[in-house]
Amino acid sequence: MKEDLQQKVRQYFSAMSIYKDPKATNSIFAGRNLPSFVKDYLLKRYLNISTGEIDTLGLNAFLDKVIPANGGTVKDDILAGKEVTLLARFSIYIDLVKGEKQFAIPDYGIKQREGIIPDYVYAKHPGELVDGEKWGIVKLCLLPDDDNDKKNHVRMVDFKPFKPYSSVDIEYLREARQHFTNEEWFDVLLSAMEYDPDGFTSMTQKMEFLTRLLIFIEPRLNVIELAPKGTGKSYVFGNLSKYGWLVSGGKVTRAKLFYDKQKQQNGIIKNHDFTVFDEIQTIIFQEPAEIQAALKSYLESGKTTIDNNEFTSECGLMLMGNIPLSANRLPISPNYFDSLPNNFKESALLDRFHSFIEGWKLPRVNDSMIFNGWTINVEYFSEILHTMRIQNSYGLLFDELVEFEAKSDVRDSKAIKRIATAYMKLFFPHWQKVEDVNKEMFDLYCLQPAIYRRGIIKEQCHLVDSEFKARMPEVRLK
Repeated sequence: MKEDLQQKVRQYFSAMSIYKDPKATNSIFAGRNLPSFVKDYLLKRYLNISTGEIDTLGLNAFLDKVIPANGGTVKDDILAGKEVTLLARFSIYIDLVKGEKQFAIPDYGIKQREGIIPDYVYAKHPGELVDGEKWGIVKLCLLPDDDNDKKNHVRMVDFKPFKPYSSVDIEYLREARQHFTNEEWFDVLLSAMEYDPDGFTSMTQKMEFLTRLLIFIEPRLNVIELAPKGTGKSYVFGNLSKYGWLVSGGKVTRAKLFYDKQKQQNGIIKNHDFTVFDEIQTIIFQEPAEIQAALKSYLESGKTTIDNNEFTSECGLMLMGNIPLSANRLPISPNYFDSLPNNFKESALLDRFHSFIEGWKLPRVNDSMIFNGWTINVEYFSEILHTMRIQNSYGLLFDELVEFEAKSDVRDSKAIKRIATAYMKLFFPHWQKVEDVNKEMFDLYCLQPAIYRRGIIKEQCHLVDSEFKARMPEVRLK
């Protein structure tokens, strides 16, 4: 990315900018499995904003304190009666029957039944210690159970939530966006994803790559991406936001996804902005008929019924898988969905997905594509995307700009609106009223891509089941 564009990022996103130097920082984080939003939080704490230099000694000392090089010593230290402070990923389970707040830290072998959050810590952080996965700095010690001195539990005696930005000023974002051309803004977004825009050979590649962000920014957007290996799929969804969940292989149950009746606990879809099924071919769905039925209902309306309990969420779903390509990097078969597992080859299920990403159009990621320079830090970027999900003005703006033919299929019109609205939020957050909109740009970067991506879903459903019509409705600007 050009130096002058980096300086514009520093000028208009001064406090939220960061200097990325992977060669200098990779060794610091080596052996510490941290996502990018955590790394950027730490780098910001030890960054000289004027020079871009990192206080490596200070950062290393902090990491050594809160992320032990040997994770196996954590339980030993706790058993020895020491207070242990960790920067860690942990999961929370609220037991309503027993009135207990339990936690687990899988990376350090602390199981759910072993961890207890006392009432005073819970009350100190309202809305933070709820069911689901969290990141934060926790202080732990070993204490006897209240009802039996012969048993112990690990108590969370203090907690600092991983939340550098308590809120994001959307008006600030809208004002800042106006100082960048469209092409510049696309490059800023790519660099915020930690990729060098110069590593992409065309606007088509950039658009395809940025489309991955749509599920970050739009509620209940359902996407399928099929791509060859090495195009950065897992990295994007597993590192850029604490609000997403990446399912990578293994067994998946209805209880894990939606609601566990036995534990009376919501599943991962309830507590996240998006859930991604990575390497979909390797995932084993237990009780496939039940999961399929629940998914159909949920994908359609954001609701489903689990054991007489109504489940609702705004979480988007994404299927990611590999697809065999020819020598010229095009799908060998015109039936893209042949690459999906049998559980997902039902047209009625597939038609409920809104958008398709042609991952074979993306370059294979190499070291030269990793961004080096000034950009927006990942934690701020992820908060922008998260906050923009609830900005409803863009959907209303779409309704003022676009009209469908009278007999349009409802699924098609909803899908096109949802995709185009997501593109607006991502590319043109400064558009708030019709007078703000450049209709040519809206048509080029929002509406036509939305029609195209929904059209792929329609065509592929038709190839799976000829009863599904491939024709897309007429859509026009008012």
